[in-house]
Amino acid sequence: MRLTRPARTAAASLCVVAVLFASTATAHAAPAAPGDTVTLPVRDALQALPVQEESRAGYTRDKFRHWNAGLLADGCDTRAEVLKSEAVTAPEQEAKCVLTGGLWYSAYDDLYLDSARKLDVDHLVPLAEAWDSGASGWSAKEREAYANDQEDPRALIAVSASSNRAKSDKDPSNWLPTEGYRCQYATDWVADKTRYGLSVDVSEEAALSEALSRCPNEPITVTLAR
Repeated sequence: MRLTRPARTAAASLCVVAVLFASTATAHAAPAAPGDTVTLPVRDALQALPVQEESRAGYTRDKFRHWNAGLLADGCDTRAEVLKSEAVTAPEQEAKCVLTGGLWYSAYDDLYLDSARKLDVDHLVPLAEAWDSGASGWSAKEREAYANDQEDPRALIAVSASSNRAKSDKDPSNWLPTEGYRCQYATDWVADKTRYGLSVDVSEEAALSEALSRCPNEPITVTLAR
């Protein structure tokens, strides 16, 4: 029988992250505030996340204003910027940031795609999942920043529309990508949740622990967003 850890508050979890950072870096005071950088092995980072029940009460997608934030002078929104940055072969950019041509790799299902229309830009930790695990208590501005996060390349990923819709708002206990990308996916999921101080539920933690047990215990580095 697998014993689960008792739920911790987000504040307590942050203290655990600080202790882990101190043990793997220096004896100086550990960073524990927005803007500070934390480096620690991914399995330790998973253990540091608070374990709590989730609630979707009150969630609607429009509570995370997305794609319009970060609109640039060239007319490109967040979605288009991610598509441009992740292209294997750069597309042509036409008026109003219409992208033509180009080539992309969809890591979720190990496919190459030759049109921006065949791709979605996915929030690796879905908006609904973020809401369930802490974002319900954020301000509208904080949720907008999360939904358009281009500061950490793990937050948003260009993938095939079909794989994104198969994933939907599921966490790793209900959906995982193709096996060749699974270690990276689980690692990035933990990094994103650490960056934003989000919790995991029991089944999610178990699935991540199982996935990461088959992977190298790579260190992750995150800059705390909140």
